[in-house]
Amino acid sequence: MQYALREGMSAGARLLAAVFLVAFSLLPAFTAELLPLTGRVVDQADMIDAATEAALTAKLAAFEQKSSDQIVVATMDSLDGESIEDFANRQFRAWGLGQAGENNGILLLVAKDDRKMRIEVGYGLEGTLTDLHSKLIIENTMVPAFRAGDFSGGISRAVDDIIMVLEGNVAELEARAERNQDAPADIDWFVVLFVTLWVTLFVGGFLISFLAPIYGKKLGPNRYRWLGMDITIGGSSSGGSYSGGSSGWSSGSSGGGFSGGGGSSGGGGASGGW
Repeated sequence: MQYALREGMSAGARLLAAVFLVAFSLLPAFTAELLPLTGRVVDQADMIDAATEAALTAKLAAFEQKSSDQIVVATMDSLDGESIEDFANRQFRAWGLGQAGENNGILLLVAKDDRKMRIEVGYGLEGTLTDLHSKLIIENTMVPAFRAGDFSGGISRAVDDIIMVLEGNVAELEARAERNQDAPADIDWFVVLFVTLWVTLFVGGFLISFLAPIYGKKLGPNRYRWLGMDITIGGSSSGGSYSGGSSGWSSGSSGGGFSGGGGSSGGGGASGGW
């Protein structure tokens, strides 16, 4: 009997495991297709104009020749539900950016439809291009340009900032970030006016419906005259309807043959959105 029980439990466990395997196999993978490495600039989403792409390619080639650090820029249409951090790390490793043993590669990735960007940094450069520096480049260089519709300019200037940091010139990047923090924020006066109007209407209506029965002259059931207005208080406590002369309120509502050297990344860098 004990043997039969053990056999029954084993069969049940096997059946349950099979059900779980089938269920998990039917779940969507949520992983985007990796991009082919066709050059130092892989502009799948067509976000970079031809002149900027050519200038970037030449600049990145010259920088790699001088420093051996390898920077690749890539744009894509959609992440297909995958996080940009996971995709950037997969793409970096698939391309093997940087030199094997040095891990001195950097991937600047933009997902157009998701409105996200990331700077993925190889192991060997994490101490130079820190997560903070990557974040400053995204927030102070890329995001403002992207919000203004200048994708080519934002990407080009971000590459300049990355090179500047890798060359040891971080003071300008940090000073620029400090200036941006000290600068007064742009005020959307339309939003301020809209919110002010709604607050005024709500608070004003509430006060009138509350104070009219106290200080006004009663004209009839739920009707009062106060402040030159004939005010009718509705059955609910949230307000009433008002009329009086002219006063009143109403409301409504690029080249092939390029490859990585075999470097790797452990997820260092920063992400952002616009």
